[in-house]
Amino acid sequence: MGDMFRSEKMALCQLYVQPEAAYASIAELGERGCVQFRDLNDQVNSFQRKYVNEVRRCDEMERRVRYIESQLRKDDIKMPQLNADQEPSAPNPREIIDLEAQLEKTENELHDMSDNSASLNANFRHMQELKSVLENTEGFFSNQEVINLDSNRQMDPEDPKAPQAAAQRGQLAFVAGVIKLERFFSFERMLWRISRGNIFLRRNDISGLCEDDETGRKVLKTVFVAFFQGEQLKQRIKKVCTGYHADVYPCPSAANERADMIKDVNMRLEDLKMVLNQSADHRSRVLSTAAKHLARWTVMVKKMKAIYHILNYFNPDVTGKCLIGEGWVPVRDLPTVQQALSHGSKISESSIPAFMNVISTNEQPPTFTRTNKFTNGFQNLIDSYGMASYREVNPALYTCITFPFLFAVMFGDMGHAVVLVAFAAFLIIKERQLASIKEEIFTIFFGGRYIILLMGIFSLYTGLVYNDLFSKSMNIFGSGWHNQYNTSTVTDHSIAYLTLRPNISNFKTYPLGLDPVWQLADNKIIFLNTFKMKLSIIFGVFHMIFGVCMSVVNFVHYKKYASIILEFVPQVLFLLLLFGYMVFMMFFKWVTYNDSSLDQSLSPGCAPSILILFINMMLMGHQEPLDGCKEYMFEGQDTIQTIFVIVAVICIPWMLLGKPLYIKAKRGKQLPAPNQTAAAPSGGHGHGGDNEPMSEVYIQQAIHTIEYVLSTISHTASYLRLWALSLAHAQLSEVLWDMVFSNGFIFSSYVGCIAVFLTFGAWSVLTVGILVLIEGLSAFLHTLRLHWVEFMSKFYEGAGYAFAPFCFKQILEDDGEN
Repeated sequence: MGDMFRSEKMALCQLYVQPEAAYASIAELGERGCVQFRDLNDQVNSFQRKYVNEVRRCDEMERRVRYIESQLRKDDIKMPQLNADQEPSAPNPREIIDLEAQLEKTENELHDMSDNSASLNANFRHMQELKSVLENTEGFFSNQEVINLDSNRQMDPEDPKAPQAAAQRGQLAFVAGVIKLERFFSFERMLWRISRGNIFLRRNDISGLCEDDETGRKVLKTVFVAFFQGEQLKQRIKKVCTGYHADVYPCPSAANERADMIKDVNMRLEDLKMVLNQSADHRSRVLSTAAKHLARWTVMVKKMKAIYHILNYFNPDVTGKCLIGEGWVPVRDLPTVQQALSHGSKISESSIPAFMNVISTNEQPPTFTRTNKFTNGFQNLIDSYGMASYREVNPALYTCITFPFLFAVMFGDMGHAVVLVAFAAFLIIKERQLASIKEEIFTIFFGGRYIILLMGIFSLYTGLVYNDLFSKSMNIFGSGWHNQYNTSTVTDHSIAYLTLRPNISNFKTYPLGLDPVWQLADNKIIFLNTFKMKLSIIFGVFHMIFGVCMSVVNFVHYKKYASIILEFVPQVLFLLLLFGYMVFMMFFKWVTYNDSSLDQSLSPGCAPSILILFINMMLMGHQEPLDGCKEYMFEGQDTIQTIFVIVAVICIPWMLLGKPLYIKAKRGKQLPAPNQTAAAPSGGHGHGGDNEPMSEVYIQQAIHTIEYVLSTISHTASYLRLWALSLAHAQLSEVLWDMVFSNGFIFSSYVGCIAVFLTFGAWSVLTVGILVLIEGLSAFLHTLRLHWVEFMSKFYEGAGYAFAPFCFKQILEDDGEN
């Protein structure tokens, strides 16, 4: 946890690497992932850099890998996943040549097989369609030789004058083919129009689905035969067939010729089937072999491309015998970087070892916070608001506790908390198996599994304090109240309510949480309202005070000691003297006023309203108390409140003018000489740079002062959402129990068992769906807002940029998500 208090110290380093050792050295750094390289050639075009040809080679290999992967997906062949220990390292230059040759050979082989397979499949489809034409046109040509288009009458085939008559009348020609069924009717109308009805068209649907040549999808097709006379009409029909993508096939009219042709087609189909099966077996063997190595090839190509991409960031020295690079490195990882450079030089057998120099700079370093799988989720919540400035106090350390606690204040139910704990425990126990699931919504829940676990555990505690289990209370320690009324009084129906006085009916304090007797009280909502409302204000004020105090840590670290007096002191005074005093009055009222007091002015009926007291304090007003009561809770309270308001008002011009006047006085003592220029602004933390005009300083400080004064009031009221959501959650839970589950208890005998079973199912689904998921999400978002706006705005600037090291693991994970 100590690493999370603030971001790590960073160092800007220069790396000196020999060209022959550069590839191996960068590969070692990529495996360790602790250097964020800077581009020293940002003014150079990408196509003019030293290693652009190597990057292009990697792009070509990457394209081949994608092509092989697409062929695997096309054949539904699964590529085995690599484990972390099976992941190959970046290939050396000799392995690159072998890998390139292997990818080229596999791609060419798959290309040839795909082309041959497409040609064979097209031939097979055409043969099948030809067979369908020959079989389905059998009925179209019965005694066709003696049918005449002009007379539609049958002639005697034994008549010797028949051929002469047929020649005189004109021989009937035809065109046969296959067309999609959806296009046939439009095709039929078009033939009728171009021939003015002089075409006789017949069709017969092919049974089953056929593969479409254009899309490869299964469609319905039909066989057609168009009978006509004349060569000119034949050419028109063929043009229409071409326009409608209808395939025309040769079909003899004689039955014996068709039978011989069908036999020939069947033989050719059998030969094609055998060739296709052999081609498919060979393709399957090639793809299965490629699938075994493709995962390794993919990792090797990506690593190699990343290395050459980083090498393009390097700048050669004037002699050309050394490559110079720069990058940010965490100070703790400097020995690791030096070790990686030495190992890279040793692998490449370089005569001169690579080395590293730490250089000084005025640039703001990147922000890097080490996290583990537990703290990573909380750190992501903070980074979503804004990346912390370099070495700024990190709110994630405290968010690990405050976030689930404030969530639990709104989600205080032990039953619902058990559901959260069970879900989070499942994600944690099965995290190795579930880590491979990349579905977006599930990834969000899986990444926050430890947040959900803590939210559930804290909700168990607050549910115990609220004594709330699915809207029901538990009598663990025995109630501290007893009934002082006799039987006749209790059974008297004319008495609507019975009042239990604390000094009479309460004989002990319930050890932990709320007394279960409040579950039966008619004023339960009123009591819980006041209790949770005050509780939310108390938590909110302490949370904001803690946030203001954290700004002192930043001021001390950045050596802005004057800001402690000019900003922190007036801010914390303003907050404590107004709202801290209001919290004090709540505790004082709880302790002082009770039913057992002998002084009437300290009885519960005389307890003043905290809100009215606070309003009168701000407006310097007064309110007449009831008879026997006092306006104030203790002697001298009026004077103390007046002093507090005056000091709080003084804090406003203190915050408004203190820092600008200090900056102006400081500049007057440090005027630059005429031949010197003012120093560059330190930047990164607050305003008041040496080059900033004083008018800008006054304006910015005025904005900050107005924002703080107004936000102190609005942020305090904003914490009332803790009370509102807690009350809403408890009431929704009670409504679901009374209106759904309890309806199953009104039946008797075996019918009641069935009713309870059904109502329990409905109640459990609604409980998980509404109270756990929707209400849980609502409480989560409200808690997030309280941290981002009310807490972090008091000290967190968030003006930094993230440390993005060159890391093979991160590169592969990003590519996998894409």
